[in-house]
Amino acid sequence: MSDTQVAIPSETLSRWQSALPFWISFLLIPLAWAVAMAGGWWLLLLPLATWWTFAVLDQLTGLNLDNADPETPDSDLRWYILLTRLWAPAQFVTLFGLIWYATRADHLDSVERIGLFFGVGVITGAIGINYSHELMHQRSRLEIWLGDILLAMVLYSHFRSEHLLVHHRYVGTPRDPVTARYNEGFHRFYPRVLVQCLKSAFRAERDKLARKDRPWTDRANPFWRYWGLQGAMLVLAGLLGGWAGIGLFLVQAGVAIWQLELVNYVEHYGLTRKHLGDGKYEHVRPRHSWNAAHKASNWLLINLQRHSDHHFKPARRFPLLQNHGTDEAPQLPYGYPVMTIAAMIPPLWRRVMNPRVRAWRRQYYPEITDWTPYNTALNPPPR
Repeated sequence: MSDTQVAIPSETLSRWQSALPFWISFLLIPLAWAVAMAGGWWLLLLPLATWWTFAVLDQLTGLNLDNADPETPDSDLRWYILLTRLWAPAQFVTLFGLIWYATRADHLDSVERIGLFFGVGVITGAIGINYSHELMHQRSRLEIWLGDILLAMVLYSHFRSEHLLVHHRYVGTPRDPVTARYNEGFHRFYPRVLVQCLKSAFRAERDKLARKDRPWTDRANPFWRYWGLQGAMLVLAGLLGGWAGIGLFLVQAGVAIWQLELVNYVEHYGLTRKHLGDGKYEHVRPRHSWNAAHKASNWLLINLQRHSDHHFKPARRFPLLQNHGTDEAPQLPYGYPVMTIAAMIPPLWRRVMNPRVRAWRRQYYPEITDWTPYNTALNPPPR
């Protein structure tokens, strides 16, 4: 399954030492408080530490091609599970504590406050939304609630419905807004998904209720929970910091959403499932997501870059996600910290990624000679 497959015994995984590198994200919380107290140019440390530092660490630490035993029970993963469960309260205290602090700190001017919450948004997006993604895939009601609370902190609660009911079902097809089309630049992708994902998420929940002969207004619709949690977050920001607090909350939410959609753009760019006729597509396979085995950024992002296996086995917890080699999944040349920066520069992105998409097509679908229907979000599925 991987270039180098090493079975890691479950008893090794149960030891906290094996989980320790993934806890590195918690170092960002004291860093956020430290730069808030220092102000000035120190505020740049938050975004730099989150992305640029890990881009460098990826080059120093190399790739991790080893795989844990996918049958490892949850009882042996307690330190990994605790990590994702603790992040929600830690982020809550940090976000709202900083709103209270920043709106009262005399040493921070308006520009510095905005800069601080830009950095906070990088954390709540790159880490918080990523952890909510892990939590929403679990069966535990506690974990689902924690995931919803994390998403409410960035005003993107509908991501759960869109991700579970739309993205995983339709990935690599024209019905999935999040699958970036070949040659579609990020600056076109971003406004498109902001609108389409909200609509598709609401439609999916409405249709799910309709199949049970219930209206969308039924209290079982999770959008009531989404709206309630998001409203509570805005009220709390206002109570702690007034209108300035609400403004700073909105800054970090906007940055967090941008971070999420940058990653979404990278994960499936140009990759499509083969159309089988009558609106049907082949099953999702590891080849339909870009894979990255870079060690340090996978520590930060709890193996999100093993995205090929996540779509292949969505319920698999992050420490058990498998690395798929070049024979099974397309590989990114760098980890997400570098690739998301490249995505912001469309000519650079196309130079790096378009040849890889074309090579992927030749490798997996040599029988398809006309890719035009797959290249745009506007065309209907090929017939």
